[in-house]
Amino acid sequence: PHSVNMRCLAARVNYKTLIIICALFTLVTILLWKKCGSDRATHFPYDLSNGFRGDGIEKRAAASESNSYGLNIVAKQQSEEASPQEQQKAPPVAKVLNVQGLKYEDIDCLINEDQTIKGRREGNEVYLPFSWIEKYFEVYGKIAQYDGYERFEFSHSYSKVYTQRAPYHPDGVFMSFEGYNVEVRERVKCISGVEGVPLSTQWGPQGYFYPIQIAQYGLSHYSKNLTEKPPHVEVYETAEGEDRTNSGPNDWSVPKGASVTSFFDKSRSSKVKQFIVPESTEGASLQLGNTKDFIISFDLKLLTNGSVSVILETTEKNQLFTVHYVSNTQLIAFKDRDIYYGIGSRTGWSTITRDLVTDLKKGVGLSNTKAVKQTKIMPRRVVRLVVKGQGFIDNITISTTAHMAAFFAASSWLVRNQDDKGGWPIMVTRKLGEGFKSLNPGWYSAMAQGQAISTLVRAYLITKDHQFLNSALKATAPFKLLSEQHGVKAVFMNKYDWYEEYPTTPSSFVLNGFIYSLIGLYDLKEIAGEKQGREAKSLYDRGLESLRAMLPLYDTGSGTVYDLRHFMLGTAPNLARWDYHTTHINQLQLLSTIENSPVFKDFLKRWKSYLKGSRAKHN
Repeated sequence: PHSVNMRCLAARVNYKTLIIICALFTLVTILLWKKCGSDRATHFPYDLSNGFRGDGIEKRAAASESNSYGLNIVAKQQSEEASPQEQQKAPPVAKVLNVQGLKYEDIDCLINEDQTIKGRREGNEVYLPFSWIEKYFEVYGKIAQYDGYERFEFSHSYSKVYTQRAPYHPDGVFMSFEGYNVEVRERVKCISGVEGVPLSTQWGPQGYFYPIQIAQYGLSHYSKNLTEKPPHVEVYETAEGEDRTNSGPNDWSVPKGASVTSFFDKSRSSKVKQFIVPESTEGASLQLGNTKDFIISFDLKLLTNGSVSVILETTEKNQLFTVHYVSNTQLIAFKDRDIYYGIGSRTGWSTITRDLVTDLKKGVGLSNTKAVKQTKIMPRRVVRLVVKGQGFIDNITISTTAHMAAFFAASSWLVRNQDDKGGWPIMVTRKLGEGFKSLNPGWYSAMAQGQAISTLVRAYLITKDHQFLNSALKATAPFKLLSEQHGVKAVFMNKYDWYEEYPTTPSSFVLNGFIYSLIGLYDLKEIAGEKQGREAKSLYDRGLESLRAMLPLYDTGSGTVYDLRHFMLGTAPNLARWDYHTTHINQLQLLSTIENSPVFKDFLKRWKSYLKGSRAKHN
């Protein structure tokens, strides 16, 4: 009977009525759902510049993976025994967000009770903006893409340790200097056209020759020559016409009233090109057209004032720039699209080798400040070479590199500019820091002496020319004199000899410069032989004993210090930047291949671990 009644009731209910009932039920459901969620904010986290961004949440659930500035910091639960300060009422939590089943909350983070930043909370974990973490902890991170996916890469330090190839030897690669590019440094004004070596503006915009930089210039090119493949060389004009690979007899374009002819030079026992080209003309030119390489080299002898100019097509809207090498002593000048380098009188035969990329960039970036202005301009094509004046030219080539030319430019500069006391005086005032007396122009540096010795020893090994070895032997003299006697020696605690990169008063005990000086002394003692190298060996042995004893003073438990000013002046430690810390490691790696000393291996292991955040144990 009941089923019959229900069927009868359903029959009496109109289908339109059923639709209305369903609609009312749906409306009530929506209203109740909105009421339940009305107490929750639905804002996404804020912009990357201040914190977190919502668009990353849809990609990754964890905050450290959803944006480029989020790093997970675990907030420990308060202890029941927390101090009254720790039990203070926490700031209010706001802005709850539920995405893909995970609940995020914006939260104020009080930092050291003196600043508040915005963070984000997920359960028991708190996320702080990486832009804040990066500055606070001096750590490093970036978003990187791999196969179309993004990931956040975090590192405790920014500098890398190079792999020691093999036991160090004085004729081999110098540390990791094959990776050095001294000439492109912004504190290098240019490569001098007269001297062929870099001119530094590190401590003064006027520019000066800095022997450390010059030695590094030589050692870097020496090391590159050992580690890179031989360069491609294109020959455009040679001593004998039939040897030319890229030029013919009519390749020289000579204006009216000028001449370019073959001439037999007795001093060279070969033919050369003689040019007589009035300055008032556009010059006699040789087409080059090289689009691959930009190291130009030529042999030159001038009879009058003259110039050799190289016209470059550049990336600057394909504009033509001209680099002029002129027979004067002007360092560098730039006007419109013309760059000028003085190369001296050149009245005798000499080879000029120039890096056109460097010469172009240093000219366009020329400034009156310490730093060369950055520019993206690059040569696209070496168009032609132009000569003016009267003289002779030969062996015009363009090559990929010319490392040994740079190396011997540095080596020869060191021989020419060593003084009668065996040193390379540094002709600029240097103030190491508050509490140290200024070093007046003319001071010596143990690091300069050491790296110069390393350069000269290599030049001697290649050429067997004793002028290089004799110069290196003379360079040990300042190591025997105390700083106040115009030498580079300091004595720590009246016991340990130390060779000062900066011979300051009081002594500063810079670590990396000292070790570079030891490497130079090692190079010399190994090559000079037992008799000639006796003094270098004695200096090296005493320095090595000091290093073993004093290394612990440079260990902070999480990194290293640059010097010992905190001991000598009673000031805060001068912490080594990560690139100096890795230099310390690289130097110890080198020494550990030539000295079987457990102390070096122990410090190497510990100092490497600091790069990944390890710290010494606390009490």
